[in-house]
Amino acid sequence: MMSAGLAAAAVAGTVHAEEGATMNPPADPHAWLEDVGGERQLGWVKQRNASTEAELANTPQFKQLEAQIRAILDSDAKIPAVQKIGEHYYNFWKDAQHQRGLWRRTTLAEYRKPQPQWETVIDLDALNQAEGENWVWHGADCLKPVPPNKVYERCLVALSRGGADADVTREFDLKNKAWLKDGFYRAEAKGALGWIDQDHVYVYTDFGPGTMTSSGYPRVVKQWRRGTPLASASVVYEGQADDMYIAAMHDDTPGYARDFVSRTLAFYNDELYLRGSEGKLAKIDAPNSANKSVHKDWLVLELREAYAAGGKTYPAGSLLAANFDDFMAGKREFTTLFAPTQRTSLAGYTWTRNHLVLNVLEDVKNRLSVLTPNAQGGAGEWKREAFVGAPTFGTLGVDAVDADHSDAVWLTATDYLTPSTLALADIGQKPEVLKTMPTFFDGSAHAIEQHFATSKDGTKVPYFLVKPKDLALDGSAPTLLYGYGGFEISLTPGYSGSVGKGWLEKGGVYAVANIRGGGEYGPRWHQAALKANRHKAYEDFAAVARDLIANKVTSTPHLGIQGGSNGGLLTGNMLTQYPELFGAVVVQVPLLDMKRYSHLLAGASWMAEYGNPDTADWSYIQTFSPYHLFDAKRDYPPTIFMTSTRDDRVHPGHARKMMARMLEANKDVRYYENIEGGHGGSANNAQAAHMSALAFTFLWNQLGGQEVTGSK
Repeated sequence: MMSAGLAAAAVAGTVHAEEGATMNPPADPHAWLEDVGGERQLGWVKQRNASTEAELANTPQFKQLEAQIRAILDSDAKIPAVQKIGEHYYNFWKDAQHQRGLWRRTTLAEYRKPQPQWETVIDLDALNQAEGENWVWHGADCLKPVPPNKVYERCLVALSRGGADADVTREFDLKNKAWLKDGFYRAEAKGALGWIDQDHVYVYTDFGPGTMTSSGYPRVVKQWRRGTPLASASVVYEGQADDMYIAAMHDDTPGYARDFVSRTLAFYNDELYLRGSEGKLAKIDAPNSANKSVHKDWLVLELREAYAAGGKTYPAGSLLAANFDDFMAGKREFTTLFAPTQRTSLAGYTWTRNHLVLNVLEDVKNRLSVLTPNAQGGAGEWKREAFVGAPTFGTLGVDAVDADHSDAVWLTATDYLTPSTLALADIGQKPEVLKTMPTFFDGSAHAIEQHFATSKDGTKVPYFLVKPKDLALDGSAPTLLYGYGGFEISLTPGYSGSVGKGWLEKGGVYAVANIRGGGEYGPRWHQAALKANRHKAYEDFAAVARDLIANKVTSTPHLGIQGGSNGGLLTGNMLTQYPELFGAVVVQVPLLDMKRYSHLLAGASWMAEYGNPDTADWSYIQTFSPYHLFDAKRDYPPTIFMTSTRDDRVHPGHARKMMARMLEANKDVRYYENIEGGHGGSANNAQAAHMSALAFTFLWNQLGGQEVTGSK
């Protein structure tokens, strides 16, 4: 299945500056901190880090918590998620002995065993030692063999230095488990290689001046033949400088081989083209706002806006299917596979050989069903059935095992207190549980509840609450409220050993807010908080905080918040707009300077979400720019900023400058910047454990937490 949304999964688009831009704010005295790797700047970072370490990391309690979280992350009893490639099942694995990880494989018969035997394919730690590098795994794309051959032989492996988004691609001989000396190679940049056949790939990367978009992503895609210099590769498509991301892909589904070019103009705005045998492109004339994918006979559209076609109007949030060849010939006959309600939205779908499995959220709870296309491959209703044996609790995930050859799926189930399970299910048959995650913390004394807070405009906002069953509602419980609220991303219950050990097992309360800007109720929920309406996401989060306080679950001195990336922008706004509600604030890999964000790293790609600060949009953007909302005369709760030097998506300058501004005003603030880690914040389990322990220790200290007697 090929989707124009592939490129948009982690990046976004930009627009030209317009007439009427407002004047820039006064010169920024902290702009010097935007030099990511400067000697003076890193000296400043190390000084801040040392101060934070001295405050938080030098106690026996901290070291114990860090060790406990690292043991969880390093545990060899975690569920090894696998991908079927040929007859083997591949897994990427990190543990105490393999900090950067192993790419390994086994058979299904072995995988069914409690302790499978694994064959190492690539040892990343050994590779780093041999090459003097700090590679972080970014995945492998393996070339499907041409029948009658069934053996996978070649893979394109992506590796990142220190966890950055930019990476290299190297060709790997899967049969002999060796790097190909003269194989395909893409130098370090944002982009990728993708197989066409054994001797040809699509390449989209930095080819030199003028070949990257203003967002820092590929503007040009080329076709490259083995044994020839990259400079001789032929141009397939060239986008505009203010596009977001240009890519091409080959669909190798047996009997349905096709090639596509994806032009992503901005988030939620892309074009998909069918590439003919002579290289001619035919646009798939569906709305730019729709997520478009092609699978065998079917074009599937996931609508973000209402769509009028064939004399009918389909609402935003719908999932539609049409015969692909008929659609390209001009017909507009669709089957509605899913239509949203006020309480439901599409969480996702996956194809098997003969079916499509729908995953629907109903008030942020998953419901599964199985659809079967009609045999003629044309318009008309599809057969609908329940998913046999689907768990009735928690968050459910479904992925095909081998969509070309079977109707088997991987089925995962989890919630905040129940360790994740992995089952193997053939459609129509009872799932077979193969793996269960260990119990990493004692959650027996806690319960999960769902509540609804009322936002400023009357909207009901759901949130999950994980609390001790015998919690005294006296407002004294240390409570951590987490949120994100952006990019149509849904926050659903999941088992976290780190949260459990670092917070719940101590007796803390944990809450997750499903605020607008996310995808919990589909596109309408997301679009309700875009651009000039961004304030609604923050009003929602504040409403949840007030609900927790009003119900005496907690009180301001005991209520802490945490969020990262767009969630860092959220917690930055909570800090500057609602400081009276919170006792402690954790701001991770954040956007904070919304005047400069579009000029820093990938920032230009998020203007579809926030707006363009170089235009009249600044009039509303400045109302949610924490860096500009900060007032040295106001009181703010204790705060910690956490980021990564190697984050090449959200610039570490956001956190650095905000820290500097609060520090010069003598606020209660601290800072920690991991030198590696990329946008995820950490490059290995040791770094991840350290940063988690810093955040939990800070929160527990500030919110008046008391250790539970007998806590493990």
